[in-house]
Amino acid sequence: MSTMQATTVSCPHCGRTNRVPVAAEGRPKCGHCKQPLPWMVDAGDDNFTEVAERADVPVVVDLWATWCGPCRMVSPALEKVATDLAGRIKLVKVDIDKNPRLSQRFEVQAVPTLLVLDQGETVARQAGAAPAPALRQWVEQSITAREGRSG
Repeated sequence: MSTMQATTVSCPHCGRTNRVPVAAEGRPKCGHCKQPLPWMVDAGDDNFTEVAERADVPVVVDLWATWCGPCRMVSPALEKVATDLAGRIKLVKVDIDKNPRLSQRFEVQAVPTLLVLDQGETVARQAGAAPAPALRQWVEQSITAREGRSG
């Protein structure tokens, strides 16, 4: 039973604002220009399965904390990667202090901890902050390896 939550995203192509559901099948596209939209949402203990594990696209999970300086530095870099790779990935942010079950499940020992999930399976993991180009390369390598396995 899902509560239809949504976030608003500005289209990087035409600038229009779009409502994007936190969980949906397929990939979000701009209602105006039909280009892929960056998919960036928050998730927690109660909706992580629906939001992240059931996604049709690879999911980059950012396990972070409000008190973490490197987390604040990596967040805009991850948002840039999600924008650059719009239509190919979904960025899901999880505040570990508010979601202790996910923190335990993924055995988070340092923040930020970044994961790439494919249909709920962890295919890549990285702890610590990195600049956007390095993050993009890591994400692309992770999803390319996955695409090679599945077909």
